[in-house]
Amino acid sequence: MSSELHHIKQQFVLGAYKTLINLTLPESDSPTYIPTLLYQARAHIALNDPESALKLLPTGSDNVAVKATVSLARYVSATQNAKKETTDASLEELRDLAVEVEGDDDEADENDKALVRVLAGTAFSIAGEVEEALETLGVDTEDLEAVSVIVQIYLSINRPDLAKKQFERSKRWAEDDLLLQLIETTIGLVTGKDGYSNTSSFYTEQLGNPSLSSPHLLTARGVTRILRNEIQGAKSDLDESLEQQKGDAEATAALIVAGGLGGLKKPETEELWT
Repeated sequence: MSSELHHIKQQFVLGAYKTLINLTLPESDSPTYIPTLLYQARAHIALNDPESALKLLPTGSDNVAVKATVSLARYVSATQNAKKETTDASLEELRDLAVEVEGDDDEADENDKALVRVLAGTAFSIAGEVEEALETLGVDTEDLEAVSVIVQIYLSINRPDLAKKQFERSKRWAEDDLLLQLIETTIGLVTGKDGYSNTSSFYTEQLGNPSLSSPHLLTARGVTRILRNEIQGAKSDLDESLEQQKGDAEATAALIVAGGLGGLKKPETEELWT
């Protein structure tokens, strides 16, 4: 992986989506063109803007990862607009692609195959099809991004024990990757390990990077600070997050909690509810 693409991956992992989508795409004949395009499209989807992802992605591509990203964008768009027929069709497209990449005669790049599984598993999880999501991702996978989604699924169904098992299993084969650290941090945020000290330290370290602008990380540290009863620090993080990403639901909800715990005056808290 080139140093430029490595940096783009880091931005995506840490939720610096707005920075990522503003990058200039490489020339279409560059080996980094498709990977960069896919990260940008996925950043749009993460920002709940699937239509921009669809405008960015080429139509009629033979690349299975591009096809899967298009299908995920269509699925998210359809769920936003309550178009059940389109959501069902998009999920079926992802099922077909997931089956296709498992075939012995498929010539797709292994990284593209892995991304298809991640995107399909993500969609199935959103749809509430937990078993199908886990089967698609593969609980014995050695793809760290798939592990990250599996961990999120286990935490969402209140099984931190299984999330921890996935993390411990991953440490045996994964390098000291930023995503591996983020997985550990996410588990720590849910379980409260060591009084959230490691979780807080991770977010603070990443936010100290002058080349990174991530309201997602600010919100995460704000939530961590609420849990550590650092209410004014939490309010500061959440205010900054909302300055960078106005109207973000997670940051707003966390700020309401901080306000209820004394971080805001009562009228200010009530205003956030309206």
